[in-house]
Amino acid sequence: MDIPRIFNITESAHRIHNPFTPEKLATLGAALRLERGTRVLDLGSGSGEMLCTWARDYGIIGTGIDMSQLFTEQAKLRAKELGVADQVKFIHGDAAGYVSDGKAGVAACVGATWIGGGVAGTIELLAKSLRTGGIILIGEPYWRRLPPTEGIAKGCLADSISEFLLLPRLLASFGQLDYDVVEMVLADQDGWDRYEAAKWLTMRRWLEANPNDELAKDVRAKLTSDPERHAACTREYLGWGVFALMAR
Repeated sequence: MDIPRIFNITESAHRIHNPFTPEKLATLGAALRLERGTRVLDLGSGSGEMLCTWARDYGIIGTGIDMSQLFTEQAKLRAKELGVADQVKFIHGDAAGYVSDGKAGVAACVGATWIGGGVAGTIELLAKSLRTGGIILIGEPYWRRLPPTEGIAKGCLADSISEFLLLPRLLASFGQLDYDVVEMVLADQDGWDRYEAAKWLTMRRWLEANPNDELAKDVRAKLTSDPERHAACTREYLGWGVFALMAR
């Protein structure tokens, strides 16, 4: 069980696998007013930066589940590095359908709502692990402004313009699911740069070390096209945020 190898290659040097910077991640933790001992579940936990830094800074305890074996091992190493290995654990596995044994004060899926077949299904899944009065965190893209063409939408790695909503409509959609939006922290263009541009040096170094790998042609094509694609599409049109929700 693993994610497609191309992601393990391009994001192998990332600590955060979305357009949040460390500062944004810290802002989110502060905004949630996390109390020591709060149990946090993170489906699609990546390299564990959210759980590890919140364990260090706010004293939370948590569990992360991710399909990438590489990212899961990196998360375990990060927990040891920050001295929080006794507070957080990371499981290599499929987060789809995962329900925790103990109820969490915060249940999160930050940028992997495909786990539940979309936002609504992911919220429904997370709610099964949430204590009464707890907070659900959803990380999701939205359009900063509507792309003028379907080609630009595809350049933002969307299947079509209709795949994402403008921010006001996204916020309204949570209410239609009978949830209050109680906080949000939004990525910015610098965050997109850090997420996307950091891949380029990783890809270049990987190509230098693995010129004959079966994926070398694909990685070379991405390195050639991604800078222009990012500047023309993702950076200008695509927003991303984490939204804190509480059931009405």
